[in-house]
Amino acid sequence: MMKRLIPATVFATALALIPVGVGVQSASAATSGVSVQGTGTVKVVPDTVRLNATISFVGATNSAASKAVSTSAAAFRAALKEKKVATKDIQSQNLTIYPEYTWTQEKGQELKGYRASQSFTVLVRDEANAGAIIDASVDAAGDNIQVTSVSPIVLDIDDAQDAAREKAVAKAKKKAAAYAKLFDFDLGKILWVSETSSSYSPPIFGLAKASVADAAAPPTEIDLGEQDVSVTVDVRWAIK
Repeated sequence: MMKRLIPATVFATALALIPVGVGVQSASAATSGVSVQGTGTVKVVPDTVRLNATISFVGATNSAASKAVSTSAAAFRAALKEKKVATKDIQSQNLTIYPEYTWTQEKGQELKGYRASQSFTVLVRDEANAGAIIDASVDAAGDNIQVTSVSPIVLDIDDAQDAAREKAVAKAKKKAAAYAKLFDFDLGKILWVSETSSSYSPPIFGLAKASVADAAAPPTEIDLGEQDVSVTVDVRWAIK
């Protein structure tokens, strides 16, 4: 009597298919729901002014260029500290020394000298007097300094973000409730929440050192304006 054998691989395949179907259903149930997004924005007056400046000099030698920049940088720092800018708020960003050349049709490339540069980022927390503080530091540095940008910013952003978050969540709830009413379903528990936040303040460019003739002119004024602080929340609710 012959026995008919069924290969073991057939049973293995059949058993393997069972949990796969169950897993797909669970994943579908876990991701079903309604997703909405809400954005809240508040306007805040900046509490700090950020100054970016570069001190640069071309000298006959590396040493001469470096010493000239160091002298101007020391005067720049001293003026800032005299105006109560903390050492921790004065940061060197870059220091370079390199040969600089000129080129003409008649002589071709010629060595002009050696350029030394040092860049700074400074936080002026006395925002109301930022213009006068920047003027004093620029005057102290002399003609070797270039102000590359001045930006009012918000450092203490926590309260503004809390207020923006409340607005964002309220908008998300309102939107989810509107969908529930339109499609006639009840909202269940929240499945997940994610958040992104941002703030923006446009820089002010082109502050130039005043000439001697302008010494009696009023100090530079930094218009702080307002800065937008935004929070966006993405929320998914389960559907009952």
